[in-house]
Amino acid sequence: MKKWFYPLGLVTLLGFAALFLTFTRDEMIKFDRNMAELLGGNAFITAFHYLGETTFIIIVSLCLLAYLWIRSKNYRGMLFVLFAVGVGNVINQLLKKWVQRERPDVPHQLESFSFPSGHAMVGLLYILTVTYFLTEHQSDKKVRILTWIGAILLAALTGLSRIAEHRHYASDVFAGWMAGYTWFVLVALWYEYRKRSFQLNKKS
Repeated sequence: MKKWFYPLGLVTLLGFAALFLTFTRDEMIKFDRNMAELLGGNAFITAFHYLGETTFIIIVSLCLLAYLWIRSKNYRGMLFVLFAVGVGNVINQLLKKWVQRERPDVPHQLESFSFPSGHAMVGLLYILTVTYFLTEHQSDKKVRILTWIGAILLAALTGLSRIAEHRHYASDVFAGWMAGYTWFVLVALWYEYRKRSFQLNKKS
C-alpha cells in the first residue's frame, strides 16, 4: 500500500469519532434529511445493495480464500481476509449494539440498529481486501490505479444504496466507511509487517 494510505486511516478514525459525537445534532440531522431527499428512490444506486448482502460477501470471501490457498498457499493472506471481513463484521455489530441508533422511520424497516451501516463498513472491507490481493503483484501502475478506482466506486455505491433505500441515514453510511477503512488499514499494517518479518528471517 502507498504510505499515505496509513495516515488516512487515522483521519478516518477521527472522522468516525466526530460522527459518533455529532449524529444527533441539528446540523447532522439536516444533512441526513438532505441526503435522503437527494438519493431516495434512485433505482440505479439501489441496485448496488446486493453487493453488501451477507450471502454475497461470504461467497466472495470464500472465493478469495480459495484463490490465496490454491495459488500460493498464502496463509497470512487468508488470515487477512478473516480478520478484515470476519472480525470487521463483528466490530460492526458491536458498534451498532453500543450506539443503539434507530433506523429511519419507514414501512417494513429492518429491526437491527443503524449506526454504523454494515453495508458501508463490511462492503468496503471486503471490496478493498479483494482489490488489495488482486493488485499485490500487479506491476502495471495504470492497472493498479484503475482497479483501486473501480473498487472505491463500488464501495461508495454499496454504501449509498442504503440511503437510497432509506435503510440508513447518511451519517450511518459515512461512519461505516470510516470505521471500515480504519480497520482495513490496521489489518494491512499487520499483514505487511508479518510479510517483511518473514522475508527477513528467510534471508538470515
